[in-house]
Amino acid sequence: MALIVQKYGGTSVGDLERIANVARRVAERYDQGDKIVVVVSAMAGETDRLLGLARKIARIPNEREVDVLLATGEQVSVALLAITLESMGYKARSYLGWQIPLRTNSAFGAARIEDMAKTALMDDLDAGNIVIVAGFQGVDPSGRVTTLGRGGSDTSAVAVAAALKADACEIFTDVDGVYTTDPNITSKARKLHRIGYEEMLEMASLGAKVLHIRAVELGMIHQVPIVVRSSFDNEEGTLVCAEDSDMERTVVSAVTCSAKDAKVTIAGLQDKPGVAARLFTTLAEAKVVVDTIVQNVSEKGITDITFTVSEADLAKTLDICDKIRDAIGATGVFGSDDIAKVSIVGAGMRSHSGVAGRMFTALAKEGINIEMISTSEIKISCVIQRKYAELAVRALHDAFELHKSP
Repeated sequence: MALIVQKYGGTSVGDLERIANVARRVAERYDQGDKIVVVVSAMAGETDRLLGLARKIARIPNEREVDVLLATGEQVSVALLAITLESMGYKARSYLGWQIPLRTNSAFGAARIEDMAKTALMDDLDAGNIVIVAGFQGVDPSGRVTTLGRGGSDTSAVAVAAALKADACEIFTDVDGVYTTDPNITSKARKLHRIGYEEMLEMASLGAKVLHIRAVELGMIHQVPIVVRSSFDNEEGTLVCAEDSDMERTVVSAVTCSAKDAKVTIAGLQDKPGVAARLFTTLAEAKVVVDTIVQNVSEKGITDITFTVSEADLAKTLDICDKIRDAIGATGVFGSDDIAKVSIVGAGMRSHSGVAGRMFTALAKEGINIEMISTSEIKISCVIQRKYAELAVRALHDAFELHKSP
């Protein structure tokens, strides 16, 4: 007997027919003798609908009350799935975040999980119940409902799996696994049977939408095996797990692309201690996440700094930089949203040379200019013009022969 946590996203529970399909899948696994915990999202489009209602009332609605509102989406899903399973003759029990409780901090709209009680869930599992948990939500120290932010149901599922010491956490979605790149960009994209936590973490941070980055982080910290599978077929999915020697022999595992970034340049800065600290501290206080940063060589004590942010934060970032321009001695602030970030990811980069040269050569052959570069042990990212994004992905996928099985 295994203890399995299954998570179904909004598309998988988008209507009553799909909820019935999820119930059949859950029942089939339960009939095999396993203990099952199911984590579900709100029905497809429901979170956006609820948020839209709040914004019709107030341009910037109270974040605490928005969390109360948005949490109702998952409440509907867990109840409908429990009712469906009960109608099929199975014992089912639903839980909201505060009923477990799944405890978080008080960062409404982007709460972080602090700990989770497991007694109630384990008692229900031992009594033969299928346990259904509302994803995306928790409760803060004051007893207020909180939500974990977009993709939070993935994080909920992995947190539940870690707390219960589950044998696996299966993430069911509308894709059947993790691919070497976006299959919509190239038909040569190949599904991966396994991928390491670190590689998946880099991919999630670089625009791959299969798993939420915080879910991967939790999985890596608690060593929870995560399986990404489709809720619409029975195909084998992708296992996200600790690296092994086979993974390390694969130099590059995947190519990712993000076309939702923007570039900001602060010109004419004085090249002296404290200027960069003032700039990026101010941005951090405004909750602007900065990614790639490049500082030019100083000439006569003057330099430029260029960095990337989310496209959604571009206007906010330019406004902040304009306000502190005089304080940091800048002569100009410029922004551009016509960029994309294309990246290669692979655990084998740690022990193989020449990877960067191979990447740059592939882009050069297509006439693609590189504007910025950032690296880690297992990743190289290049900022390029957005119009070349898909061409760059195809070129890199071919250059590293990712269509071939290792």
